[in-house]
Amino acid sequence: MNINTSRRHLMLAAVFGSTMLAATPAMAQTQEVKIGFAGPMTGPQAHYGEEMQNGILLALKEANEKQIKIGGKPAKFVLVTRDDQADPRMGVQVAQQLVDAHISGMLGHFNSGTSIPAARVYNEAGIPQVSMATAPEFTKLGYNTAFRMMTNDVQQGAAVGGFIVNKLGAKTVAVIDDRTAYGQGLADELQRAVEAAGGKVVRREYTTDKATDFAAILTNIRSAAPAAIFFGGSDAQSAPLKRQLVALGITAPLLSGEMTRSETFLKVAGPAAEGTYASLAGVPISTLSGGKGFEDKYKAQFKKDMGVYSPYAYDGAWNLITAMEKAGSDEPEKYLPELAKLERKGLTSDNIAYEKTGDLKEVAVTIYQVKGGKWEQVETVVSKAGK
Repeated sequence: MNINTSRRHLMLAAVFGSTMLAATPAMAQTQEVKIGFAGPMTGPQAHYGEEMQNGILLALKEANEKQIKIGGKPAKFVLVTRDDQADPRMGVQVAQQLVDAHISGMLGHFNSGTSIPAARVYNEAGIPQVSMATAPEFTKLGYNTAFRMMTNDVQQGAAVGGFIVNKLGAKTVAVIDDRTAYGQGLADELQRAVEAAGGKVVRREYTTDKATDFAAILTNIRSAAPAAIFFGGSDAQSAPLKRQLVALGITAPLLSGEMTRSETFLKVAGPAAEGTYASLAGVPISTLSGGKGFEDKYKAQFKKDMGVYSPYAYDGAWNLITAMEKAGSDEPEKYLPELAKLERKGLTSDNIAYEKTGDLKEVAVTIYQVKGGKWEQVETVVSKAGK
């Protein structure tokens, strides 16, 4: 047994143990329902995968404690986790592994770049997939099995582009992306929104999701003298990028997407993080009725503060569970119609429902800024998809 296989078995064993039902005389009558999850559990994006997995674990734990019944029998939900390493090729491999493990539903992947190619595997198996992917291409695949946990890049890009031009008054913008499906997709939509609002992109630069040295890019950007700079990518790149911006004396504000709106960004960027803007789908968790309770439960369970993606993963898991409960079955073909017409009050929204495409009907995007070393809400935009 190799190390990766051993790690996977340990993950499954740990999750199995954490979601066990209390022993009862009816224990033998329970049915095991396998839920799949895949995300980056190792490497520089591992904290994203952990945040997402933890949100799912809380949902499954609660469902097991409530002894949710499916078709009249108590269900025991078990999470089957795979590490896709944020790599598209690995994403397809683990997708097939999860299908072969006979999962009833899929939560993930985390990255757009892994979710999009893996979606074909789940679709061919008829397994509903609720993904964190924000790239528009995910739901443009046309699969009736593909659903989102949060708003897409078109919605986020429109909100941030309008904010840059109309609220910051920045008419000239430099745009950088990491060439991933997520980073490039978000940057493309941001550029469209900036131009639609009357602004101009004076420089478009590209890097990779492994880069940490941005000297050449920033030299080019400085010569263009933009009033604002946008970066599409993860905190592993945006944090050193912001440090280098400060070191070079470039004072134009840096804006980015939800992968930058993290505690990791604050820690890695340090004092240079000050003033950075980042968007995040949804309204601030602290403003929601169940937000404080969720944060407390999360901290009690995992001994750390709630992750950015945890609430969305939690809702995604409950979306699957609710659909199964309503259908009275965990068989994908039987509960898929219930998932498609789902309407429920969740943690991240009071109105969780899907468009025919699998996109969420309610669109909410919040802009945050680093002030005094903390992320603080600046503006929230709530609308309907397509509006």
